[in-house]
Amino acid sequence: MKKIINRRRALLSLAVLLVVAGLLMWNYLTPYEPEQNAETAMLSAGGVTVEQNDGWISFEPAVASGTAVIFYPGALVEAEAYAPLAKRIATAGHPFYIARMPLNLAIIKGDAAEEIISGHPEQSFVIGGHSLGGVMASRYAAEHADQLEGVFYLASYPDEKGGLKDTTLSVLSVLGTADTVVDREKYNEGRSYLPGNTVYLSIEGGNHAQFGSYGPQKGDGEASITEEEQQSRTARAMLDWLGNLR
Repeated sequence: MKKIINRRRALLSLAVLLVVAGLLMWNYLTPYEPEQNAETAMLSAGGVTVEQNDGWISFEPAVASGTAVIFYPGALVEAEAYAPLAKRIATAGHPFYIARMPLNLAIIKGDAAEEIISGHPEQSFVIGGHSLGGVMASRYAAEHADQLEGVFYLASYPDEKGGLKDTTLSVLSVLGTADTVVDREKYNEGRSYLPGNTVYLSIEGGNHAQFGSYGPQKGDGEASITEEEQQSRTARAMLDWLGNLR
């Protein structure tokens, strides 16, 4: 009888541990969802057609007049949250493709760009992303530089595996001055992996989360500019950069 009681206690303890672990995992993997501004940007309008499939969200301008953009979302941020920025860029003539990531983690599908590029053989591309998305986009670019014209980082940076110093790719790096999520030490270290002609832009008053539209992010600084203003400045920087690709 004592053995049976001990076994039941052990099974009960195991069940409790599994439930706690499951709750912790659920809490960790709960994504940041798009806000109303992003939901509105997901509608086809203003000469931009928005379409979705399992692999990506496409923003196709009625008249494509520039290099296409592949975008990797930040960690645990749903792809739709970047629709406002995508819509701004697409309205200026650049097709924009936001990659969907399993569990909203780009680290799981770092080669997501491959199927986007193969599905649009008539287009030329730049690639980039927000936060972790930029790190993983850089790794893809480092291994497929011949497929791309440039790389951009929003509150992000390359690691050693994504080093681009020996490539001829054009590079843009944009960072908000109120961003307290990005690891500044790693960000500064990342500069050593980039070409000398990399364009760096600081958005005064911008924070980490406002490159997307998903509300406040844990650990982030308080922005002194609106989300719309931060994305407007980001879009202008990207368009200037896209207009001056080699």
